Amino acid sequence: MCGRYATTRSAVDLSALFEAYDDSADRLVPDYNVAPTDPVPIVRISDRLGGSVLSVARWGLLPSWAKDTRGAARMINARAETVATTRAYAQSFARRRCLVPADGWYEWVRRDGGKQAYFMTPRDGEVLAFAGLWSVWRGAGDPLLSCSVVTMPALGELALVHDRMPLVLTRDRWAGWLSDDVDPAELLAPPTGKTLAGIEVRPVGRGVGDVRNDGPELVARVPAAPLGALPEDPVISALF
Repeated sequence: MCGRYATTRSAVDLSALFEAYDDSADRLVPDYNVAPTDPVPIVRISDRLGGSVLSVARWGLLPSWAKDTRGAARMINARAETVATTRAYAQSFARRRCLVPADGWYEWVRRDGGKQAYFMTPRDGEVLAFAGLWSVWRGAGDPLLSCSVVTMPALGELALVHDRMPLVLTRDRWAGWLSDDVDPAELLAPPTGKTLAGIEVRPVGRGVGDVRNDGPELVARVPAAPLGALPEDPVISALF
């Protein structure tokens, strides 16, 4: 799963990187410790604005038919295996896909009587784009834009940290994910070995375990035994 991540680039940088109109209305701030229901940047197609736009959405998808917002924290991830058929996600997968910009994501491994946090991030420092879905909920008050991250079985070294990972889309797949004219099987294709090799699995400090903490120190490398030294069949646990 992906239950905590970092996204720290400015609206100016993201709108340039994704060639998207900035519709964030100055509501986007760097966040090294994004948690469920937090506001996050997404890139989507807007019929109103006629192209790609950078928006701010609440993390935790609320289908249009939801009675209230209470279930949003459980809707942060959509499984790639069932996203096209699950009632909560099917309409968004068919018509409302988005890119979720990130610096990287966190997972925890239980070891030595505690939990070691890891930050999965591009080795070259480039932006990540998670495959995402969006929806607009019209309950009391203003319409609420919300989103989910599509996840898939973890591959390669990432499987040593957790059994799930975000569906990471390389730049050549961004336009296809946002398009209406791509075969669903192609949309959900896993990242290549080259893409996976470009993701660093970085041990980080315990500070990220507290959602009140924020700042670049959360993604700083700390000493830790290499993943290859983990016992066979390690007990893997997310912190949330």
